Amino acid sequence: MSTLLPFHKSILEKILDPATSDLLILARGLGLRRIICTLMKIYDVPQNLVLLINATPEEESAIGEELGIIGCRRPGLRVVSYETKDRPNLYKQGGIISVTSRILVVDMLQGDIPTELITGLMVLHAERVTPLVLEAFIVRLFREKNKEGFVKAFTDQPEHITSGLSPLKNIMKELQLRNVHIYPRFHEEIKTSLERRRADVVELSQNLTESMADIHHAIIQCMSSTLSDLKRSNTTLDLDDFNVENAYFRSFEVIVRRQLDPVWHKVGPKTKQLINDLGTLRRLLYYLLTYDPLQFHSYLETLIAANTITPSGGTKQHQSPWMLTDAANIIFQTAQRRCYTITATTKKNPVIDLTEDDDAWEALDEAEGNVGPSRDKGKAKETESKPGWLTEGIDPVLEELPKWNLLHEILLEAEGEMIRQESIKKPPGAASLPTASNNILVMTSSTRSCSLLTEFLSTMDPKAKPGVRGREMMLRKLRLYLWWKRQLKDQKQGSSGASMMPDSSRGTMDGFDRMFAVEDGLSEALKKKDKEKAARAQSRRRVRGGAPAAGHSVPKAEPVEPNLNAMSEADIFSQFWEAQGEDFQSGQLVTMGDDALGSLDFASANLESEFDLNYGLLAPEQTVLVRAYSDDTDDLVISEIKPKFIIMVEPDMDFVRRIEVYKSSHPTYAVRVYHMVYSNSCEEHKYLAGIRKEKDSFQRLIKERGSMLITLTENRREAEGDAIIKTISSRLAGGRKELNTEPSCVIVDMREFRSTLPSLLHASGLMVIPATLTVGDYVLTPDICVERKSLPDLISSFNSGRLYTQCEMMTAHYKYPVLLIEFEEDKAFSLDTIADVKTYGKANSKYPPKKQSGPSDQPSYTPPSIQHKIVLLTLAFPRLRIIWSSSPYATSEIFNDLKINDREPDPTKAISIGADNDPNVGAGVNTAAEELLRSIPGITNKNVHHVMSRVNSVRELCDLTLLQMKGILGAEEAQKAYNFINKGDR
Repeated sequence: MSTLLPFHKSILEKILDPATSDLLILARGLGLRRIICTLMKIYDVPQNLVLLINATPEEESAIGEELGIIGCRRPGLRVVSYETKDRPNLYKQGGIISVTSRILVVDMLQGDIPTELITGLMVLHAERVTPLVLEAFIVRLFREKNKEGFVKAFTDQPEHITSGLSPLKNIMKELQLRNVHIYPRFHEEIKTSLERRRADVVELSQNLTESMADIHHAIIQCMSSTLSDLKRSNTTLDLDDFNVENAYFRSFEVIVRRQLDPVWHKVGPKTKQLINDLGTLRRLLYYLLTYDPLQFHSYLETLIAANTITPSGGTKQHQSPWMLTDAANIIFQTAQRRCYTITATTKKNPVIDLTEDDDAWEALDEAEGNVGPSRDKGKAKETESKPGWLTEGIDPVLEELPKWNLLHEILLEAEGEMIRQESIKKPPGAASLPTASNNILVMTSSTRSCSLLTEFLSTMDPKAKPGVRGREMMLRKLRLYLWWKRQLKDQKQGSSGASMMPDSSRGTMDGFDRMFAVEDGLSEALKKKDKEKAARAQSRRRVRGGAPAAGHSVPKAEPVEPNLNAMSEADIFSQFWEAQGEDFQSGQLVTMGDDALGSLDFASANLESEFDLNYGLLAPEQTVLVRAYSDDTDDLVISEIKPKFIIMVEPDMDFVRRIEVYKSSHPTYAVRVYHMVYSNSCEEHKYLAGIRKEKDSFQRLIKERGSMLITLTENRREAEGDAIIKTISSRLAGGRKELNTEPSCVIVDMREFRSTLPSLLHASGLMVIPATLTVGDYVLTPDICVERKSLPDLISSFNSGRLYTQCEMMTAHYKYPVLLIEFEEDKAFSLDTIADVKTYGKANSKYPPKKQSGPSDQPSYTPPSIQHKIVLLTLAFPRLRIIWSSSPYATSEIFNDLKINDREPDPTKAISIGADNDPNVGAGVNTAAEELLRSIPGITNKNVHHVMSRVNSVRELCDLTLLQMKGILGAEEAQKAYNFINKGDR
């Protein structure tokens, strides 16, 4: 584990005091997790109970591992989940515990955790804290019973705390904090610590190829036109942030949606299509620089297909406007030319074919006095440029990414530097200082890029010229691409014979990823299986009369010389597929593409050496680790492998700072960093824009802290009169006030703690009692039960029929069943868009629907809208009340109004309702099985519980004989049920 730097110690000194509560905002890459783990180690004693909340499972695992490294192991970090048994005793043992917010809220409300004994809370991702999240609810419950404990909040995402009015103040208010510490990269202490010892950084600017530059400029043009169309469609909104620079970031789509949420019900399908197109174009910019040409071209083909055809097979109405522009045509045409070209040649007169007449060539060479096999050299050159399994008309281009060649040159330079340093002899008696290992760490932006670079490095030809070193890999990918094109053609024609992937790729990847499966990851057993399968396929062809293939190599296609004057790409591909034969269609030749794999002799292989080659340990000097950028886990990786050479294939601001911290923590390590970036590309612009955005965010936070007022908190207490007087009864002396000492409470189902409403109910002054309810989500009074539905949940409940059963149960057990339809805050208070409402109006007109023109001459069917279903629901349950709420805040006020002048609910009774004849009361019953039982003829409301007490399942009821049914239901009812189950009679 790296040592703490001076600014780390300074931060710990300011936030260490357990008597204070603090918010720490630190720039990414400067070791936030190291500070958190050090703080947790200090607090790790049995007398303390420190809770870590709002951590992801990956963060819990990484923090636990890092705590173990620094010596915090007994017991270390313990994780509480739903499977954890006896949680109260675990809390009483003390130590450091990570618990999810939902579990902690329920445990605090039920009293399973001693809130007054909690030493403090450590809240991660403080930038996500709002009044609606569970973390604010936890801090509020914590402060009600514990005034002495601390709350430490941490974040390294300053860009997320700059939207809205006084965002920093709101976070500190919800977490009830007084102190905030802001540490950007330009902080004086951080600047002094990191700039004292700098790593050797080599910045390499790589130019794009001509075709990549054309595609890049065309994508930027498409993004500009899409943004212009979006602004023209929404002139009433503040769209100043809608520019190409912001569109480089993934958060841009969230910003656009946040701007349009209040008017989303008025937004037409064209605007929604434009928003989706912006995300697609942003991904295209990234894929252009990281995908190989065949992957990129294939992705464009899938976009074209998705833009013209709907999933059901019809023609898409709202197509992407950018695909109809001239810039899009440049993108598609240039992307294809990076992979291959289609040439059209006229048919040659086959009178004398000198190209295949060896005797004629020898006579010509002898007459001209040429010495040496010039004919063979021509053949070799032709074979090198174009493989023999490709037919006429397809010329492979297979452009390689420029960074691949640059990466190869860097590795050669690093290898030469290693050899040079090993040759330098140390003087006798010199003290040996700890040095870095000769490992090479290659960092990329994604795991897909890691797989691509790994395949390139393992298959490249170091003696080849730049630009063709990965020819073997690209030819394999071209073969996979042609196979994929054949699959698409078969699917369009309804063919099912060749619709499956080869065995090597099946079951591990889906769709687009299957095309470019990395074959090097296959085990030798699978390769042997594929080889044997290919041999069986060849033997079958010989039995059927087909010509046997030579060995295991790819059968060479016969030269096809049709008239190509007007031949299309589809015709060229069709001839290629026909020439490949049965093996290519069945997918066998995909795995046997190169001669080296086909010539392996598995029977004579040395198993011991084969095992050592694949599973043996490598010397540290021979290790090249290719890894994707991650979070603070990269700090631990760098400290473990101690690389001397670090190659950043894509720029990353966070990782640059991690290298600075690593170098400053190990001053004796010689570290050289190669920073690769495409010049004049979105990669460079995005890197610089990210640095600028983070700097602006820190400046805004510092300015807000300087002018921020201190938030004062007060103890929650009810008015003196309201604490005693709860109800007014009109039957007692004309409305005399009745004394009631019970606090106002609401019984909430456990599953509802996923939502924000329980937190707001508690903030409004109501006591929240968690329970496992069978009927309803909220019980306000002994007579009022509420089933809460958000808009997506309402639609899904209608489609599944679950809402009908829930309303039926509420109506059967409560006097006032209530369906609460709750909308989200700052969103449209509407069930459907304006266009859909117009459609409903046409469908509901007094005129009959028009008949379709066709042979069936049947009236068109319009599916029922959500309004129709709500009306039918109210007709089926006349006592059902429907409440419309615009937001969770409005729901909280409605619940308080409904509880005025009424009694408080009984939790025991609410849990038992609907759980009749259930041994596990409150755990819920199988309502679906009971509903099915009630639908059987002969079983009524009077005898349904008797049947449930006599049989354990519907299956057991169906297996009963008629005589056994008569013993349970009686003669007449048993006959009805038996005939329905066994004969289908109603």
